[in-house]
Amino acid sequence: MNTVRAFIGLGSNLADPVAQLQRAVTGLASTPGISVRRVSSLYRTAPWGETGQPDFINAVAEIETVLDAEPLLAELIRLEREAGRTRERRWGPRTLDLDLLLHGDTQSTQAHLQLPHPRMHQRAFVLAPLAELVPNLVLGEHGSISDLLERVGLSGIQRLSAAADPQLRIAS
Repeated sequence: MNTVRAFIGLGSNLADPVAQLQRAVTGLASTPGISVRRVSSLYRTAPWGETGQPDFINAVAEIETVLDAEPLLAELIRLEREAGRTRERRWGPRTLDLDLLLHGDTQSTQAHLQLPHPRMHQRAFVLAPLAELVPNLVLGEHGSISDLLERVGLSGIQRLSAAADPQLRIAS
């Protein structure tokens, strides 16, 4: 089986967001066919889209997987449901949001699966943790992660210190 490197955006702003992200990483690591390699620091971010809600805690996980993009997406949705995620309002508050950002070189324009993620180049809450993991990554015609982050800016993004909220730990 071929192994593919993929990146998952993690976010939560309800029901102890840090614990939600920790459980999500544990869930990813315990899913057959997925190996969690690294997880970025945690970032407190202002809500995007619908602003009248609590701040989010965001991170990005780098994984290796033998799962194709669609089965991987199904696993992410399963983990969201297990965390109590309901999809009532777009950009609304959520217990857990897992976005498949990149899946190797996979490209998809299906309504339910767009890869690379179509808006990640516009979102500092994705770019900041992604830049921590792979600063030289290039997102096609959009450019490098570090250049995109410079363009988008870090307004409303705060990297949490290790003393306040330790980086998500993964079991080896």
